[in-house]
Amino acid sequence: MSPTADLDPFAPTLTPGRARALPWATVMAGSLVTIVPVIATVPILPPCGLLMLLAWRLLARFALRPWAAAPLGLFDDLLSGQPLGSAVLLWSLSFLAIDLMERRLAFRDFWQDWLIASGTIVLCLAGGRVIALPVGAHVDGALLAQGAVTVLLFPVSARLVAWIDRKRGLA
Repeated sequence: MSPTADLDPFAPTLTPGRARALPWATVMAGSLVTIVPVIATVPILPPCGLLMLLAWRLLARFALRPWAAAPLGLFDDLLSGQPLGSAVLLWSLSFLAIDLMERRLAFRDFWQDWLIASGTIVLCLAGGRVIALPVGAHVDGALLAQGAVTVLLFPVSARLVAWIDRKRGLA
């Protein structure tokens, strides 16, 4: 069976407005994961909104505009309890850093995307720690665990974004 066997050229696609709104909705749904009540001794819940944002940016470059990181970061800040503006700043800086890397790299494969996402995730988590917590707080072990879990979950979010992008009909 060929990989294009499930494509139906006559299947109805989403309207252009809905297809443009779908990346925004998936990043916002990822940010909504933080309001799910989870009881844990160590807070290692990954920032799913950031994962979805990075997956959309790295896999479907033009799905989100460069300025989209700021309002999506504000939405994440309102839900996650981080200081207002921290995700706005960190996510916007992530988009700028990825844009600079794309100018240097002519071609990328999945491993490079994973490496770029890993660096961005670690820097965003570390930056969020510096912004939100006092220097003397002992959260470094939990932060390392959260970073490792988040980095390992990037392929799952990338697979989900690739599937959604294929289904929305603009791939």
